[in-house]
Amino acid sequence: MKANLKLFNIVHLLRVSKVNVSINGTSHQCYTSRPDLEKKRAELMARGLPKQKPIPGVNNILLVASGKGGVGKSTTADDLMVPLLNYGVKCMSMGFLVTERSAVMWRGLMVMSALEKLMRKVHWGNIDCLVIDTPPGTGDTHLSLIQNLPITGVVLVTTPQQAALQVVRRGITMLKKLNIPIVGIIENMSNITCPNCKTSISLFGSGTHQLAKEHGIEVLQDIPLDSDITNSGDSGKPIVVAEPDSSQALSYIQLAEKVADFLRKQSKLET
Repeated sequence: MKANLKLFNIVHLLRVSKVNVSINGTSHQCYTSRPDLEKKRAELMARGLPKQKPIPGVNNILLVASGKGGVGKSTTADDLMVPLLNYGVKCMSMGFLVTERSAVMWRGLMVMSALEKLMRKVHWGNIDCLVIDTPPGTGDTHLSLIQNLPITGVVLVTTPQQAALQVVRRGITMLKKLNIPIVGIIENMSNITCPNCKTSISLFGSGTHQLAKEHGIEVLQDIPLDSDITNSGDSGKPIVVAEPDSSQALSYIQLAEKVADFLRKQSKLET
């Protein structure tokens, strides 16, 4: 116990310095943190972070994220890639590496190793944009991607319910702390269209637009809850290919055009 106490005292004294403070005319000795040591500690921590390395041949890297599961990130990622790279887009997934009913029960170093292989062991060739569909959460996977890759921007996907918006709000906070550009927010399953009168009916209110205004972020597109989008995703043929002239496909095409404009602007800033 003594050894532990002594060690704590040494660390404690290294991080603080003694100052005299006057309270009601009486002098008191207090401890305050030493800014020189705090700066040194920040420098040491920064040295341990991985260096960002681009993927050869890839001009832009776009993350599709949410923090919340089941809001439509994968559908958005699939339909986003089609207008940018046509239907012959290259794709790689963990799902290709396991059987259909297998559960991927990985953690820590196994996840990091798999990410490294997906990023750098796949022959991506020369492509304008690599769209990465991220898992729910704001944990190791997201931090590893951000630390290892030069991310051009992040598209956030959410549904309008408060439970989903709260998680997205935390994701926005993380991205801003890490200085990652946010392209905007997609509100998925925002409304349904009456099959008889074609009236658009809002499902969950305007929480997404309020969140975007709160953080100064653009709402890129409102995507309806629609059976054609669902069926095309299940069949493996995105709606922009299955029904390119439909209003649903138009929503994704308009979204892709906005993302492409953002990527072009980012490229000009970097040159």
